[in-house]
Amino acid sequence: MQKIGILGGGQLGRMLLQAAANYPVVTSVLENDTECPAAHLCHHFTKGDIKDFDAVYNFGKNLDAITIEIENVNVKALERLETEGVKVYPKPSVLRTIKNKILQKEYYRQHQIPTSDFIITNSLSELKQAEDFLPAVHKVGEGGYDGKGVQLLKTKESIGKGFDAPAVLEKMVNIHKEIAQMVAINDKGETALYPPVEMLFDPILNLLDYQLCPAELSTQTLYKVEAIALSVVRNFKSPGIFAVEMFVDKNGDVLVNETAPRVHNSGHHTIEAHYSSQFDMLWRLILGYPLGNTDAILPSIMVNIIGAEGHTGEVVYEGLDEVLKIDNAYVHLYGKKKTKPGRKMGHVTILSKEKQDLLHQSNKVKRTLVPKT
Repeated sequence: MQKIGILGGGQLGRMLLQAAANYPVVTSVLENDTECPAAHLCHHFTKGDIKDFDAVYNFGKNLDAITIEIENVNVKALERLETEGVKVYPKPSVLRTIKNKILQKEYYRQHQIPTSDFIITNSLSELKQAEDFLPAVHKVGEGGYDGKGVQLLKTKESIGKGFDAPAVLEKMVNIHKEIAQMVAINDKGETALYPPVEMLFDPILNLLDYQLCPAELSTQTLYKVEAIALSVVRNFKSPGIFAVEMFVDKNGDVLVNETAPRVHNSGHHTIEAHYSSQFDMLWRLILGYPLGNTDAILPSIMVNIIGAEGHTGEVVYEGLDEVLKIDNAYVHLYGKKKTKPGRKMGHVTILSKEKQDLLHQSNKVKRTLVPKT
């Protein structure tokens, strides 16, 4: 059996391990927290920092392959492991590009992939010289995730909220819809596309709130979304699974916002709503099996379960019984023992042929299932 390692033990690692149970594979996880969501589902757990060279190298040197559940890992260690014959999904060269927002935007420009206009700022003083570029979005080069490391700068008075560090200043887009397209690509270069999803965000936390699949798009826009996502992924020249997040603007143009080189929040619904989930798909391509069927079984909506305001401590799930009574609702709790405001604690996927039913039930879930203390 192949020995496969996962860097990171959060909810993505947990769901990846749940899918691994279907395959002949020995799994290992590297994570600093021994109580992390993935700790008790792997065959071998190693306590260590995924950003530390020695920890990552020593973890990976006896494995057949290694993958990630978060980009913020030690790329140098992965590069060394790659030279020693360990397969890395995706390749370290991709991680080096994607984990830095500046390099990621320059990658789109280099490959003529449509994206919003941008300029690079290395300090707050440089940002102040770019006030004519506003309104814009300021994204710190490295270390941002889940809405952190991002500031909306609409006026010159808001420039002080920007980052005094290397960052990218992106021209604000007149957004009609936010779309995510999951793409899988194997070692042979064969690809599989999931139907794109429409993302609806919490405006305060800047976290994904609801996600509708399939996204409501014209045929012409759908073709654009798929073609652009494939262009993003193929130019990486790396196997893996990728979430390409895009804007559809008021003119119908499609622009790439960001790419995640891993299983992603925008693919969670695929566990129940599609024949092959994003997690199943990643195991197929790592282990060298045929790519899975990405077709939807039924339309779906996914609701993130997020820690309630004013509650920090041991978690209690209020309303869980009521949500479990909903037909075709699938509850995933991530096994996090403590909740805090804005923390992702789980998700619920609802299946239905009727869009109105999906919207009604998702709002019911959002109101009912609340992580408290």
